Amino acid sequence: METVDGTEGSGGGRYALKPMRINCEDILFCIDVDAESLVEMKTAGPSGRPLTRLECIKQAILFFINAKLSINPDHRFAFATLAKSASWLRKEFSSEVESTVAALRGLSATSSCGQADLTHLFRLAAHEAKKSRAQNRILRVILVYCRSSVRPHHQWPINQKLFTLDVMYLHDKPGPDNCPQAVYDALVDTLEHVSEYEGYIYETGQGLRVLLRHLSIMLSHPQQRCTQDDMDIKSLTKRSPVADSANGEDSVPISSQ
Repeated sequence: METVDGTEGSGGGRYALKPMRINCEDILFCIDVDAESLVEMKTAGPSGRPLTRLECIKQAILFFINAKLSINPDHRFAFATLAKSASWLRKEFSSEVESTVAALRGLSATSSCGQADLTHLFRLAAHEAKKSRAQNRILRVILVYCRSSVRPHHQWPINQKLFTLDVMYLHDKPGPDNCPQAVYDALVDTLEHVSEYEGYIYETGQGLRVLLRHLSIMLSHPQQRCTQDDMDIKSLTKRSPVADSANGEDSVPISSQ
């Protein structure tokens, strides 16, 4: 997407899409299964018990997939987990919602995993991206990361950009025992290092509603995106910060600078 200068008095530029083929997506969700994925969020379930991050992630992924398929039923999805490294949860890409439900039902957290190495995830993604391209499709990885003090690392050549990377980062408030800002900065660097098209990264320490809001933005097709800095997030919600606070979802934002 490119910026076109606005006319005098228009209040700014406008965006225009360059003519190009828009490919269907193969989307690989990689979900962090470290023990921190069991931290409770500021959202209560039907029983009144607070939902864990992992429970909220499962609900958000189902929302995302149903919404994405309503836009184009030819998009497909697969699943991996991230402990110390990545491994397949469901390798076959499918557009069947029932298959997604079955995969998420088998998703569970592990004990504390320590360092997270993303190298194998990127190898899996690069391999699948080549198969997607052969079918005139593109591959996107959506990494859901939950560790508040562990920066992920990888060994990946900067000239191999075969897929798009989005990141959803769920974290604790900053404190003596964690450093979510440093983790966020490392995730930004990783995204910029590997992503073929414009990748988005969002973070929250709040509840399910905020997670859904961020994933709604990630519904956007990588080939049709503006840069994240040009996203006007405030225009996508009518709720004020006062209303958010009243719902018990206090925010401790992490700087994107």
